[in-house]
Amino acid sequence: MEWISKSKILIVGLGLIGGSYARALKRLGYSVTALSRRQETIDYALREGIIDAGSAAVDEALVGEADAVIFALYPGVFKDWIRENQSLLKPGAMLTDVTGVKSCIVYDIQEMLRSDVEFIAAHPMAGREVYGVENSDERIFRDANFIVTPTARNTDKAIDWCRSLGKLLGFRKVSVLSPEEHDEMISFVSQLTHCIAVALMTCSDNQHLVDYTGDSFRDLTRIARINDVMWSELFLLNKEPLLRQMDIFLKEFSELRDLLAAEDREGLCGKMRLSTERRAYFDR
Repeated sequence: MEWISKSKILIVGLGLIGGSYARALKRLGYSVTALSRRQETIDYALREGIIDAGSAAVDEALVGEADAVIFALYPGVFKDWIRENQSLLKPGAMLTDVTGVKSCIVYDIQEMLRSDVEFIAAHPMAGREVYGVENSDERIFRDANFIVTPTARNTDKAIDWCRSLGKLLGFRKVSVLSPEEHDEMISFVSQLTHCIAVALMTCSDNQHLVDYTGDSFRDLTRIARINDVMWSELFLLNKEPLLRQMDIFLKEFSELRDLLAAEDREGLCGKMRLSTERRAYFDR
């Protein structure tokens, strides 16, 4: 990990994920700085020892001395930042991100980026239903997956760099997918699940349900406590893959409903056996 041990790492966007990255890297002894919109965020991170230095404005010195920059920004904000500030980046700097969609971001960033810096995209499949650096916690990476999404523009060095970062942060498994493969996969395992949780919570306005529910409902709707600004942007940016997955889900749900309406117990059992078999993959 020599490339990291000698690096100064800048994190742009110090929320839950950016803050968790900072905690992990700082604990491991690396020089970590940050940019964030709110001065209160920087003050908290400095006070808690999460970062070594930071600024609520784009600080030319912090950007210019960074060997690696991790962007934890909304997709549109990320593009704007690169467009407006890439001239400040150190030649040879390695850039990565935590963005939840890829095809609509990666190619645009790489197209506009200077030739003497490299952007290698990644997606840490970790999170919580709370926000902000105050709730950051590097332990969320321990049982989580890390996905690197290179393109033809990326060098082997950059791909290895990004994979090493995922391992260093403590992710359980590091995988490599194309941006398109990533977006198709994420539309099912993440975005569709959030859609289902939201739909469940908007089905009923009974405020007394909390008095009657068990763990199954709480577990299934945990992610319904959602950042509407971020997730609506992610849904729209990945519209076509997500619509495909929603249509597949609606078809499966309709089949389940029809089996129930027809009192087809064997059909219901067949669906449940298939569900149990496939869920077992996640317990290995």
